[in-house]
Amino acid sequence: MSRIGKRILEIPTGVEIKLENNHITVKGKLGELEYTFSPLIQVKIENNQLQTLRLNEEKTTKQLHGTTNANIKNMIIGVSEGYKKEIEIKGVGYKATQKGKEIEIIAGYSHPVMVEIPENLKIEVVKPTNIVISGISKQAVGEFAANIRDIRRPSPYSGKGIMYKGEVIRRKEGKTAAK
Repeated sequence: MSRIGKRILEIPTGVEIKLENNHITVKGKLGELEYTFSPLIQVKIENNQLQTLRLNEEKTTKQLHGTTNANIKNMIIGVSEGYKKEIEIKGVGYKATQKGKEIEIIAGYSHPVMVEIPENLKIEVVKPTNIVISGISKQAVGEFAANIRDIRRPSPYSGKGIMYKGEVIRRKEGKTAAK
């Protein structure tokens, strides 16, 4: 049996979960999230605890079991605590500025790159080289951070680029070091 799928989730105070057939709505102090899961998975709520059960032992059902449990756990954490990713920009002249509902990123191209901020996320440009992305959906926060990072991935040779805070970039030697 899936270790993640059979994990029992504690529902914190202030979080309300509504279950209708195979549709779950999680509401908390930070917002509300919805998720429709497979009819092969059953969700039981008892005594402020949530448990996912599978209806058969087929391979696809086993795969969905852990995924459903993990998604519901991420929703509970999202509406109660929220998620945050921090991005660092390294390089001479590389910077970011927030202009209304867009972020302008200058990252060594001949033109600035404009990125539209999604409605469900809060973006804060702390310094021109630091961006903080926060929201209640782990998937939305991670995807937006990855899209920002893809504008100029960190180079293993120079160390310049856009990277997550705390990310370790393994540096490589250049051609001149081989002589």
